[in-house]
Amino acid sequence: MINPFKAKRGLGRGLSSLIGDTKTTNTKNKISISSIVRNKLQPRKRFDKERLEELSNSIKERGIIQPIVVRRSNNVDDKFEIIAGERRWLAAQNAGLHEVPIVEVEADDLKSLEFAIVENVQRNDLNAIEEAQGYQKLIDEFNYDQDKVSKFIGKSRTHVTNSLRLLSLPKEVILLIEEGKITQGHAKILVGLDSAPFLAKKIINKKLSVRQSEALVRALKNNKKINSISKDANLKDLEESLKEKTGINVFIKNKKNNTGRVTFEYKDFDQLNRLIMAIKANY
Repeated sequence: MINPFKAKRGLGRGLSSLIGDTKTTNTKNKISISSIVRNKLQPRKRFDKERLEELSNSIKERGIIQPIVVRRSNNVDDKFEIIAGERRWLAAQNAGLHEVPIVEVEADDLKSLEFAIVENVQRNDLNAIEEAQGYQKLIDEFNYDQDKVSKFIGKSRTHVTNSLRLLSLPKEVILLIEEGKITQGHAKILVGLDSAPFLAKKIINKKLSVRQSEALVRALKNNKKINSISKDANLKDLEESLKEKTGINVFIKNKKNNTGRVTFEYKDFDQLNRLIMAIKANY
């Protein structure tokens, strides 16, 4: 018999491994679809409507082949919380089923989150932000570090690090990733850039590939360096001009947002008086 929970090669721990580590209390029963509730730890928030409809049609024809993995709910009496199989549960509702096959396991919150992440990563069902949020939840709530996440999920530490960095992007860019308007490859290029929202829209409007987007970012960075050098030269000229007019040293510090301060360095009261007189004479 084929194991419905067999893991794909390359993943650190598959569902079969996790289920093997977990006490199974019920493997055959069908239960009412209304007695099942969503997993509050489920990293996946978005479900493709077209794929969900395709699964619903398949369930109408063949039923549910792979049982839904559940645990007893800690929050709702007489209910079961989904650990793995939320898409099947939603599709079964759309297909008009009243009962679904389940595998009931004993699992705490950590095990429940592990189940959910592994299933979704195996199926490539998570968008880049959902995947990153799942890793972050393991770190924040269950004391994982990036190395442990890497070993658990069977992906490189670099992959985990790059995934987590996406969460530092502005909210409007994160939303574009969640909506599938820009890819993870595009998003990685935008991390750490003040102009990320502007660039994301440009990528979408011009339908740029990842390589084209990289070239765009390089060009903007080079242009910014040129502007910065030019601005520094202008400021130096201005400092020299003010020094000639006042007879004392002048320092101008300009910030990225074009705010800053002008400092006049005088050595005695005579220089201070000359500065005041120069200001009064010109203003």
